[in-house]
Amino acid sequence: MNELDFQKIIQYDFQNINLLRNALTHSSYINEGKSTQTGNNERLEFLGDAILDAVISDYLYERLDHVEEGELTKLRAVIVCERSLAACGTEVSIGDYLYLGKGEENSGGRKRSSIIADAMEAVIGAIYLDNGWDAAHHYVINIFSETIEDAVSGKLHMDYKTEIQERLQSHGETEICYVIEREEGPDHDKTFYANLVFLGNVIGSGSGRSKKEAEQQAAKQALERGGTFVF
Repeated sequence: MNELDFQKIIQYDFQNINLLRNALTHSSYINEGKSTQTGNNERLEFLGDAILDAVISDYLYERLDHVEEGELTKLRAVIVCERSLAACGTEVSIGDYLYLGKGEENSGGRKRSSIIADAMEAVIGAIYLDNGWDAAHHYVINIFSETIEDAVSGKLHMDYKTEIQERLQSHGETEICYVIEREEGPDHDKTFYANLVFLGNVIGSGSGRSKKEAEQQAAKQALERGGTFVF
């Protein structure tokens, strides 16, 4: 398997194939010295995250001209999340094309949701750099079409972080923050531990293979314990 095969799956041909190669390269691959290249997909992930957010915002704004800001924000949060990205990444088998270090490979990295989601964001960023806004917009709307329809029709549920934020706002409180308490394990098999802090108190804790996942689990626990502190 190679980048050319992956291009056929996503139906996009890169002008600069190195952008795609970087998008598919996990930091563990570089850290283990498996390549002379120095670029991994972390910077592209950062860019792709912003592009994805902008594309979905633009699409929802144009399509749902009768929907207010709050509902648009909620729909965007449902669509632009790790779960949706991982589902799209699994659909195009992106895990099979990733360059991973041996340790990450042996620990199941090709199927790890956080790695797949990050790689999808990196591909979006790579397409944007390769051919601009229109190309990135077309790709995002095409690959997220089913997710978008499910969100608009109410078939998808909010992520836990959005849900708890809305519940607290309904009580006039918004002062919450997520704190990464600690990290354990080697870089290729790290576990993050997060606390959700509300009015100076920890109201939920969670762990995960990424900071995002740990925060989601902390929010989930807070929702499950909700009756004991505010709602």
